[in-house]
Amino acid sequence: MKIESIVTIKKELKHLSQEELLELCLRLGKFKKENKALLTYLLFESHDEDGYIASVKASLDNLFEGINTDSYFYMKKTIRKILREIRVYSRYSLKKTTEVELLLYFCEQMNDLKPSIHRNVTLSNLYERQVLSVKKKIKVLHEDLQYDYNLQLENLER
Repeated sequence: MKIESIVTIKKELKHLSQEELLELCLRLGKFKKENKALLTYLLFESHDEDGYIASVKASLDNLFEGINTDSYFYMKKTIRKILREIRVYSRYSLKKTTEVELLLYFCEQMNDLKPSIHRNVTLSNLYERQVLSVKKKIKVLHEDLQYDYNLQLENLER
């Protein structure tokens, strides 16, 4: 099966009735968990970005509380899982500020972990890569936002 381009799909969707579009959306939602999550974001949470960020942070808190701190091996696996979740949640929202806020929150939580992540080279490198990623993402934002986020970043680096 040849997968069509987005442009072709968009043209074809224009010819469908409202009821047919509704059926397609519901079928997409049933097919994959990520599709359902994206539809949930678009329908219920996209109008309140701050609320969305707060709910994502709450779910991240639950994931951080569930980290097995007995071994750095288990910590690494869970932290990578959390980072994948952040990337998925950031992709739903097309706003750069959402991604920056979630990554800053991730870095704050990493700093608060016991035992310290800075005693493990892999976790320390992962943390540093995220800080560099945040710095790059901050540079494309508005000046006022850059200032605010850079202050948060400086607090992290202390």
